[in-house]
Amino acid sequence: MQKITVVVVDDSALVRSLLTEIINKQPDMVCIGAANDPLQAREMIRELNPDVITLDVEMPKMDGLEFLSRLMRLRPMPVVMVSTLTEQGADTTLRALEMGAVDFVAKPRIGVSAGLRELGEDIVEKIRIASKARVARHVAAPAVAAPPRTDGGVAAPPRPATRLLSTEKMICIGASTGGTEAIKEILVELPADAPAIVITQHMPPGFTTSFAARLDSLCRIRVSEARDGERLLPGHAYIAPGGRQFHIERSGANYVAVVDDSPPVNRHKPSVEVLFKSCARVLGPNAIGVMLTGMGGDGAAAMKEMRDAGSYNIVQDEASCVVFGMPKMAIQCGAAHEVLPLRQIARTIMDRVNSAGGVRHRI
Repeated sequence: MQKITVVVVDDSALVRSLLTEIINKQPDMVCIGAANDPLQAREMIRELNPDVITLDVEMPKMDGLEFLSRLMRLRPMPVVMVSTLTEQGADTTLRALEMGAVDFVAKPRIGVSAGLRELGEDIVEKIRIASKARVARHVAAPAVAAPPRTDGGVAAPPRPATRLLSTEKMICIGASTGGTEAIKEILVELPADAPAIVITQHMPPGFTTSFAARLDSLCRIRVSEARDGERLLPGHAYIAPGGRQFHIERSGANYVAVVDDSPPVNRHKPSVEVLFKSCARVLGPNAIGVMLTGMGGDGAAAMKEMRDAGSYNIVQDEASCVVFGMPKMAIQCGAAHEVLPLRQIARTIMDRVNSAGGVRHRI
């Protein structure tokens, strides 16, 4: 069996040792090098040509993001980021995913030794997934300066005043590995009067808050973490909080969010299965289901339930996925009406909304 070869890049000798130990215990992978800074890592990558690297964010000589940017521009390869569980760490991790990192591991700030060992199964699973991921050369788009706000913050793009027209249709999105960028690509294209959008992206606690804030700064719709009991409104997207389950219910004429601490489903919390099952039951033909890139089969069976209940389902195609696991399973179980490249999904969603409602929404 050909083993997955891994180079670990971290300025902490303890973390390098622990990650090497965790990786080498697996029968299908081997750590072939451990670098304490990006300059040493660059030489190891040239010499050893690993299948995957794990990369710390904060390191001497060159920070992890700068190294990642150069790597994805000059020698694209699968990268799993190792990030601290802090607000700043979450923001940096999202930037890394934008730059082309496949996934990330959130390492504890205290009790690193016990914490990393506890995360061992998660770490090696992400390395396995990364080894199969499609990685493209990544050239960063030029930064566009946003106009300053009077409170000293950064202004979001202007949201034109508009009537909220879509009160019945709801867009239901599920994603995992590679999903943060796929979700962004869809949401930034949607008009301010789009139907309400509910999203489950596999993410740990502490990261979905930053993810929602990042999207909110880029989109014409409003984007936030879902809160238990809140009404789901057109022109808004609601993201399942990390470490919680999220589904929808009907309350009179309104749809509302339910966020709770119920157990993992398909080993995930939040789980796409949980959200999509509720969409099948509560929305029926008023749902537009979207399955994006991700490993495994979470949500595929529930998406078939959505189709059986009358929803219209769109699945991302293999060529545009980072990992073609969840979309493939959705296709195999007969859940998909259309299989599309990522760049076509937003327009197709709004075409469905317009054809169903008779009101034209400009995209």
